[in-house]
Amino acid sequence: MFLDLFFGLREAGVPVGLQEWQGLMTALEKSLHGQSLTRFYYLARACLVKSESFFDAYDRVFAKVFHGVEGALDVTEELLEWLRDPKNRAELTPEQREMLERLSRDELMRRFLETLEKQDGRHDGGGRWIGTGGHSPYGHGGEHPTGIRVGGQGRNRSAMKVWEQRRFRDYRTDATLDLRQWKVALRRLRHLTRDGVASELDLDETIDETCRNAGEIELVFRPPRRNNVRLLLLMDVGGTMDPYFEPMSRLVTALREEHGLRELRAYYFHNCIYDRVYRNAYLLREESVPTAELFRTLDERWKVMIVGDAAMHPAELLEPNGNIDPREETPTPGIRWLMRILEHFERVVWLNPDQPASWSSTHTTRVVEKLFPMFHLSVDGLSEAVAALVGARKAA
Repeated sequence: MFLDLFFGLREAGVPVGLQEWQGLMTALEKSLHGQSLTRFYYLARACLVKSESFFDAYDRVFAKVFHGVEGALDVTEELLEWLRDPKNRAELTPEQREMLERLSRDELMRRFLETLEKQDGRHDGGGRWIGTGGHSPYGHGGEHPTGIRVGGQGRNRSAMKVWEQRRFRDYRTDATLDLRQWKVALRRLRHLTRDGVASELDLDETIDETCRNAGEIELVFRPPRRNNVRLLLLMDVGGTMDPYFEPMSRLVTALREEHGLRELRAYYFHNCIYDRVYRNAYLLREESVPTAELFRTLDERWKVMIVGDAAMHPAELLEPNGNIDPREETPTPGIRWLMRILEHFERVVWLNPDQPASWSSTHTTRVVEKLFPMFHLSVDGLSEAVAALVGARKAA
């Protein structure tokens, strides 16, 4: 398997020599990888890759070689069975909530893995073990300002990480209920220009030129008028977006049927945009595209519509390795990726399905609202968002 990694990197154009490979073998002999696939990934990259420009090639080869290999420690089915039948939880007073310890991402993960190794029974309503209905940082159905949700449903939007396979559904593209109103709202998403081959007869100019030529017919052609709007659609999916599946599906259907658009590209993300976006909501990891690739292939004239509730744990937006899925962490904070989108594209809007009155109650929503023009995911809100994308800029 290790030789497959070596030769795979060479075939992918990554300049790996015997000296780098021997360094990796020495590091493995000293157990610097810590018996962890994730730590081995970073160790091998540090030893074998000399430039950040080869990181993408390294990721592709690593994923191919180690596909299906799971980490040394994982949540057992027995533990998940304990968590499927939660007990009633006791409500904490505001004073008790303030006394709960707030943990950093690294400390939270370290304690979680230690607890996972030691736990040998079911626990409910406590503050130490992985269980339900308590104030432990691990489990579900309880309260903690910085925790890992294991099983169960999210309720308070406060989990820093979620330890489960992330599986979501693509938004439908064949919705018909109340679709006409959405299509009407999108009709303004048009910017007609003339470019390309001059193949359309310009009757007025033909008459003028014929008159100038004393009656000798002079045919004048011009490029046809067509919509020049290219739209990049980025959609939050899963978790707190599940209640909005129907309106999201109507939006996607209306955009897919808006044949006047010159081009439409749609990608998914979960909670916040990080270093990868996804073509398919169900197979997130398998159908990914580097976010940096969007900046390379799409110029600043593309319009960008981001749709999501912007509600998440503050660490997901503001801290390195903040991705709620610990298997998909990235050292660049989510807010930095949002700012890069704002810096690269000329026109960006954010559609939020939550009611506007609730936006100020969530810290991350307030932060995102300061970055992007935010509109409600409704027919009126969509009309306003479209006007912001294609309308005239306000004077500075």
